[in-house]
Amino acid sequence: MATKTIIKPAKSPAAVGPYNHAVRVGDLLFCAGQIPIDPATGNLLVGDIKAQTERVLQNVKAILDDQGLTFANVVKSTVFLTDLANFAGMNEVYAQYFTQDFPARSTIQVAGLPKGAGVEIEVLAHF
Repeated sequence: MATKTIIKPAKSPAAVGPYNHAVRVGDLLFCAGQIPIDPATGNLLVGDIKAQTERVLQNVKAILDDQGLTFANVVKSTVFLTDLANFAGMNEVYAQYFTQDFPARSTIQVAGLPKGAGVEIEVLAHF
C-alpha cells in the first residue's frame, strides 16, 4: 500500500481550516483548493477575478514547486467560481499557467467560498 505523505509548503499561506495543503500518495499529489490569500499577510487579496485567479495560481504553484512539479504535471483541475460571469477573466489568467497538454477541468459555480473569495482552484498532479 502506498504511503500517505502530508505536504505543508513553507511558501504557502496558512491553511484556513483543518486540512493540509496537499497529500501525496504514490505518484499522485492531491492539492487542496487554494483561494487568493496573500502568503505574506494571510489576508484575502482584494481585486477583480483576474487578480484573484493570479494569486490562487501562485498559491498552487508554491505547492507544485515544493514537490518539484510544474503545471505540466497537473492532470485534473477543478475551478470554483462564485459567479460564472467571471469565467472569461478567470480563464484568461488560467491559460497563462496551463499552456499545453491541458489537464482535464471542471468549473462549478458555488454559492460562497471561504473568506468571501471569488475563485478557488484545486489540482491533482502526477509525478
